[in-house]
Amino acid sequence: MLRKLYNPSLFQGNLRKKSYFEGWYFKHIIPDLGTAISIIPGISLARSDPHSFIQVMNGARGETHYLRYPYNSFKWDSRNFYLKVGDSEFTEKGIKLEISGDDIRLQGEAEFSNLVKYPSSLLSPGIMGWYSFVPFMECNHGVVSVSHDLTGEVLYNGEVFNFDGGKGYIEKDWGTSFPEAWIWIQSNVFEDWSCSFMMSIAKIPWMGKFFIGLISFLHLQNRFYIFATYNKSTFSIVRNNAEEMVIKTQNHAFALTVQVIKNSFCDLKAPVAGEMSRGIKESADSVVNLRLSDNTGKEIYNDTGRVVGLEIIEEIFDYVKPVDH
Repeated sequence: MLRKLYNPSLFQGNLRKKSYFEGWYFKHIIPDLGTAISIIPGISLARSDPHSFIQVMNGARGETHYLRYPYNSFKWDSRNFYLKVGDSEFTEKGIKLEISGDDIRLQGEAEFSNLVKYPSSLLSPGIMGWYSFVPFMECNHGVVSVSHDLTGEVLYNGEVFNFDGGKGYIEKDWGTSFPEAWIWIQSNVFEDWSCSFMMSIAKIPWMGKFFIGLISFLHLQNRFYIFATYNKSTFSIVRNNAEEMVIKTQNHAFALTVQVIKNSFCDLKAPVAGEMSRGIKESADSVVNLRLSDNTGKEIYNDTGRVVGLEIIEEIFDYVKPVDH
């Protein structure tokens, strides 16, 4: 059990669970096109419809696909990061895809190198900090690779997408359901090659009530800047409209301003009681501007990230009102 806790990349569940889901998000940047193909393998152990799945999100074409497989075609290694769904395989060293559906044919490989892993400590196994030890969380989140280099290519409905010189990112979720409402922002395509950023703000059920939780990191030049509820960081949503969203967050030493420029959105499926029945929207081509400063206001870093993953479930603004509205 502890081995899993301190290795969030591993399959955290088992096939006997009910109303349970687990999914891994592999993002692959195509440098020539400045866009991404994201692959999401996972398992849905809904009581009425247990199955494994692969979701494909093609930022170049603005389309998504959801492919179903028998739940027992989901294979894993209990000690090392290895998954197999159908004939496709996923590891921390790369993926091999063999996907065929009514409107998609996707074959090929991507190799990963120079992985930057999220730091783990005795009291903070991962991005959730000490909340990782809480057994009744509705949804758990893990960051597997903050950033890594890519090589390889895939053949997608007859079109070749080359990943050579691109970057990748891996995170995952597991539990019973996604939160009722959330914001998620992610990019590791900055002018500074070392930079990677993720932020999630969500409504978290807690002992019959709820709180609005924050987890966020900025990785820069081998250093992690952590902004999270568990380290007493605070945040405010300064502005949100059809074109942009601005969020400010602060911990004991640093402040980060996040400006997201919204672009197009695709359809994805998300879990409710383990069942992949909820439709959500995700952007793969938004833009994020980051400004990091110390608490005296001195600027440390200012950069623009592209090929931004962005999810905004609008109900979050019922609980966190933008300052400018």
